[in-house]
Amino acid sequence: MYAIILGAPGAGKGTQADILSQEMNLPHIASGDLFRQALEARTEVGLLAKSHMDKGELVPDEVAIKIILERINQPDCASDCLLDGFPRTLHQAEVLDQALEERGKSIDRAIYIEVPNEVLVKRLSGRLLCRTCQAAYHIVNSPPKIPGRCDKCGGELYRRSDDKEETVKERLNVFFAQTLPMLDYYKKQGKLIKVNGNQEIQKVTEEILSALRAPISS
Repeated sequence: MYAIILGAPGAGKGTQADILSQEMNLPHIASGDLFRQALEARTEVGLLAKSHMDKGELVPDEVAIKIILERINQPDCASDCLLDGFPRTLHQAEVLDQALEERGKSIDRAIYIEVPNEVLVKRLSGRLLCRTCQAAYHIVNSPPKIPGRCDKCGGELYRRSDDKEETVKERLNVFFAQTLPMLDYYKKQGKLIKVNGNQEIQKVTEEILSALRAPISS
């Protein structure tokens, strides 16, 4: 199965992708991690992405997809994988489908984690990230064992400048403007699964697993 985890910033898609990867033995492909790895390894597409980033430009869809496909074409993704953080727009979804079709593959499921806006703002405004491993915490919902330090690697925790409430609201507006057409795209293909992300992590996981194992009605 080739599946995508979709959700607004703060919806918990990274957390769920980690859990689902283990539960279903699926390689977890996080686009943010791939970009960092490509840049660090100075691969051809990594350097191409860097050339745009150094100019303050967004990485073109075609470059981003090349990085994704390089990973999907590795042996452990021969029959299944779980994409997290990509695609982000309708155009990216269309180009990804075309590229996968050329390789005899296709996206089977698109899982959308729905969370009310006010909850997303609350989650993001209290979010803390590790500077070293990018692990996420929350000052109320999931605080670190030692204040200011990552439980996993001991790295320093910080709050992103774009996690201020007004900035968060703008980020969410941009996300929904870009994502709604993509949701319609996967819905028309009969591949979209919507789950309630405003509940306990385990409950969200159970809902996703149940939906994945059930036939999807168009």
